[in-house]
Amino acid sequence: MKKTEAIERLGGSISSTAKAIGISYQAVKKWPDPLSRRIADRVLAAEARANRTPKEPANV
Repeated sequence: MKKTEAIERLGGSISSTAKAIGISYQAVKKWPDPLSRRIADRVLAAEARANRTPKEPANV
């Protein structure tokens, strides 16, 4: 995955990407291009969390 694609998936800015993953702005700036598998996996996990719909509460 390219660095620019990862940033687009997580809000389109370095700040939004860092916040979604829970790392610093500077850490995202230092990412290699293309991303390592470890970083790409973190991007995909953060994207999945952001797109998850909340479960309906059980009827009591």
